[in-house]
Amino acid sequence: MSVANARRFAITGMGAVSAFGVGAAPLWQGLREGRSGIEPLRHAESSRLRVRIAAQVPESFDPAALFDERVLPMLDRTTQFALCAANEAIAQSGLDFAAEGLGSRTAVVIGTGVGGETTQDESSRRLYAENAQRLHPLTIARVMANAPASQISMAHGLRGPVFAVSSACASSNHAIAQAAMMIRAGVADVAVAGGAEACLSYGVLRAWEAMRVLADDTCRPFSANRRGVVLGEGAGIFVFESMERARARGATVLAELAGFGMSADAGDIVAPDPAGGGAAMALALADAGLRPEDVDYINAHGTGTPANDPAETRAIRQVFGAHADRLAVSSTKSMHGHALGAASALELVAVIGALRDGVVPPTANLDTPDPACDLDYVPNAPRAMPVRAALSNSFAFGGLNAVLALKQA
Repeated sequence: MSVANARRFAITGMGAVSAFGVGAAPLWQGLREGRSGIEPLRHAESSRLRVRIAAQVPESFDPAALFDERVLPMLDRTTQFALCAANEAIAQSGLDFAAEGLGSRTAVVIGTGVGGETTQDESSRRLYAENAQRLHPLTIARVMANAPASQISMAHGLRGPVFAVSSACASSNHAIAQAAMMIRAGVADVAVAGGAEACLSYGVLRAWEAMRVLADDTCRPFSANRRGVVLGEGAGIFVFESMERARARGATVLAELAGFGMSADAGDIVAPDPAGGGAAMALALADAGLRPEDVDYINAHGTGTPANDPAETRAIRQVFGAHADRLAVSSTKSMHGHALGAASALELVAVIGALRDGVVPPTANLDTPDPACDLDYVPNAPRAMPVRAALSNSFAFGGLNAVLALKQA
C-alpha cells in the first residue's frame, strides 16, 4: 500500500438487520423516509414491565430459513443478527476469500455491549426459576461475547485477527476503528467489522427500567419533552479495505472511512462530559484531514435522555464553533431505537446513505424546541442536501467515546 493511500479506507460492503427487517436497504429506506421502527414490545413477560415499547426486529426474521440446521443450535440471537448482516456485506463486496487467498489476511472485529444476553436470560430462568439440573451443552458457545466474530470467521474461512470489542454503546465504532488500524498497520488487508446486539431480554429490560432512563411513549431526541431511551436490537456489518486495493480490483466503493477519534471522559460512569465527546470529534477530524467547515452532517449519539442531548450539543459547539449553526445534525435512534453495542453500526448505514443519496435522515418526534439543544436537528422530515463529509458520534456509559469521519467515495 502506498504512503499516500495508507490512511484511506474504502467501505465495499454493508449488511444490516434492524427493526425495518433484514438488509441494509430496508433500514436506509425507512430512515430516509422518516419512518419509525418503534412498536409495542413483543415479549412473553411484557405484562410485568413498565415500559412496553421497543424497536424490535420483525417476527418475519426466521433463523431456520437463514442458517443450516447443524449450525443454528450454536447461534444466540445476537450472533444470528451478526452473521446475517455479515453475509450480506461480504456478498456485496464481491470478495472471494478462498480464490484470492485472502482468508489469512482478513480480520473480523465485532462490537457488542452485552453479547449473548437472550441465552443468558433463558439459562438463568431455567436454572433459578425451574430448578433445572443441567443447561444446554452449547450455552457457553452461545453466550460468549466473541461468538459473533468467531461464527463470521468460521462461516467465511477468515483466519486473520478475530476478536470482540465491548465498550457499551460505543462498541461498534470502536470495533471499526480497530479494524481500520489493523489495515493501516499492515496486519490485515481486509476487515469485516461492525456490531450486533439482541438485548431485549427480561433481565436487561428490568435493569434499564431501574435506571429510570427508558421512555414510555417514544424516542424524542433533542426535544424539550423527551422522556428517555427506547431500546432496539439488530446488527450492522461492513467490509473495509484500503482505497488503493478497492480501486485496483474495480470494487464499488460505498463511502470512504476517512478517520476516527477515540477518547475517555475519565469522569462519571453514566453522566456524559462534553469535553470527552468533543475530544473524540476533534481527533476524528484531525485523523481525516478535515476542517470543521468541511463537514455537512453529524449523525448524533442523540439518545433522548435529559443529560445526553444538551451535553452532545455543547460538545458539537465546542468543536465546530460558528460552523455548528450550518451543520445538519440528526439522531436516527428516534427511528431504529438504541441498539446499545450495535447502535453506531446501524447509524453508519444512515451516514453512508446520506453521503451516497444526498438525503439527511431526520430526527423523528422532535416537536418541542429545547433552548439547551439549539442546533439544526433536521426535525421530523428528511432533507435533500449535498453531504460531502460526515461524522458519526457514539458516546457510551463509562465515558467512552468513538467517532467516525466519513467522506463521499
